[in-house]
Amino acid sequence: MATPQPQLPALAVDAACSGNPGTMEFRAVIADTGTQVFHRGPYMQGTNNIGEFLALVLGLAYLKKNNLPWAIYTDSVTAMAWVRQKKCKSKLEFNSKNMELLTTIRKAEHWLQTNTWTTPILKWETRLWGEIPADFGRKYT
Repeated sequence: MATPQPQLPALAVDAACSGNPGTMEFRAVIADTGTQVFHRGPYMQGTNNIGEFLALVLGLAYLKKNNLPWAIYTDSVTAMAWVRQKKCKSKLEFNSKNMELLTTIRKAEHWLQTNTWTTPILKWETRLWGEIPADFGRKYT
C-alpha cells in the first residue's frame, strides 16, 4: 500500500517558542517550495499553542484574500480545535509585557467570527512526512 502524501500545493504553518511562556514567533510557507509567505514575531511571553493558532488563522486569511483553493497544514491539533471553536483557549496570563500578543489574538478571533472559509485544515503527518515545511528547525535532542 502506498504511503499517503500531502495534498499540494498547500500552505504549511508553524510556530516556535523559547520557553513556556517565552519568546514566540510563527510563519507560513508554501509547502512544496518552502517559500515564506509571512512571518510574525517575536512576541514576548507567548506560547507555542498560541503561535500555532495565530499562524493558522493568518494562513486562512491569506488563502481567502488571495483566492487560493489550497489546503492548509498544521502539526497542532490544539490549534485546529481552537480554530473550529473560533476561540484561543489558552490559559496564559496576560500582562504589560504580552499585551501586543493579546491584541493579536483578539483580532484573530474576530476574523474567525466574522468570516467564512472553505479551506481544508489538515494535520501534517510528521511521522510519515518529516517536519512540517514551516518548521523553524530549533528542536533539541
